[in-house]
Amino acid sequence: MRDFFLAAVIAFFGMFFLMPLVLGFIRLFGFYTIVEERRCRVYVLFGKVVAVLHEPGLHFLWFKLGWKAPLVNWIGRCHVLDLRVDQEYLRSQPVNSEEGAPMGVGIWYEMYISDPVAYLFKNADPRGSLAANVSNAAVRCLSNMRLSNLLENRHAMSRTVRDEVSPKSEDWGFKLGSVYIRKVHFRDSGMIRQIEEKVVNRLRQVTSAIKQDGANQVNVITSTAERQAAIEFARAAATRPQIVGAALREIAADPEIAEALFQVLETEQIVAGEADIALVPQGRALLADLMAARESAPRPPVARLLPPGSPA
Repeated sequence: MRDFFLAAVIAFFGMFFLMPLVLGFIRLFGFYTIVEERRCRVYVLFGKVVAVLHEPGLHFLWFKLGWKAPLVNWIGRCHVLDLRVDQEYLRSQPVNSEEGAPMGVGIWYEMYISDPVAYLFKNADPRGSLAANVSNAAVRCLSNMRLSNLLENRHAMSRTVRDEVSPKSEDWGFKLGSVYIRKVHFRDSGMIRQIEEKVVNRLRQVTSAIKQDGANQVNVITSTAERQAAIEFARAAATRPQIVGAALREIAADPEIAEALFQVLETEQIVAGEADIALVPQGRALLADLMAARESAPRPPVARLLPPGSPA
């Protein structure tokens, strides 16, 4: 067990401490190097480029550089470049329309390193030069365009800027990818306020027109419905006498039915009128009964005026 633990401890220290030191010492003398994915290594010795490694994997420098491999890490230089696609956004580039409106254009573009040697030695700041070139191309190509084209034809403007910048960027080792005009806006605050006021007024006009049109439609529908209802009511009022007259003519054909109907109608009218009815027995004089009822009613007391001093 002691031998087993001793071997495990030695293997642990050897794998995690001695092996990295040994591999680092070997790489220091240029025996091999590792190129990562989408990375590039440019080796420069005595002011000259001796090797460019852009394929990912393990590379043995002694087979590629020969006797220069041990010296390139000591007296030479290794540039590690990122070949991945990068993005940049330029905000509010000043552009004037044909009508003289001060506009701002936002440009988004992609780029990546296509020639590592040209990227390192042909331009001191290729990224800044590309941004300046895109900005200048946008101002030069998009100025004096009609305002409607600036606000609508973004695809055509993007293609124009890309065609203008691509040949120059390739000379610096940069490959320009997609270019897109993402935003076109007004730069004058006074003009922005005027446009907002016009838009608000236009929206109010459109809203009032829609409301008025709706009210007119409702009025047309209401008047049409009222006219049709009036026509139907008038037709019903004109038809009622005809229907009632025909019914009465059929009833009048039988005298007994007609007499009973008129008695019922008269009784309904009396009951509906809520009038006072006095019932008089049959065979008696109505005037004599009324006189008798008046004489039998108690008379109210009469107040007389007596002279002063007389007994009551």
